[in-house]
Amino acid sequence: MGRASHALKQVLDTYGISQNQLAGAMGVERGSVSRWYHDKRDPTAETVVEIVEALKSLNFQAAEKFVRLYLVDKLEEKTPS
Repeated sequence: MGRASHALKQVLDTYGISQNQLAGAMGVERGSVSRWYHDKRDPTAETVVEIVEALKSLNFQAAEKFVRLYLVDKLEEKTPS
């Protein structure tokens, strides 16, 4: 599973945000969110920013968690020496 899909799925499920709610907040069709959620398509970098902004409008903690799962946790992983 891709990082974006994993992060989005975990955040929406944890915070009880529906794909419809996120799609509405982003001004995109639900099918787009579904494709990201089900790892059928990766969102562009610009779309990831839009996901964060939409999540902030729905639940600030969900936005923070998405960023942490998508970016920060990857940075904190140990790299082999």
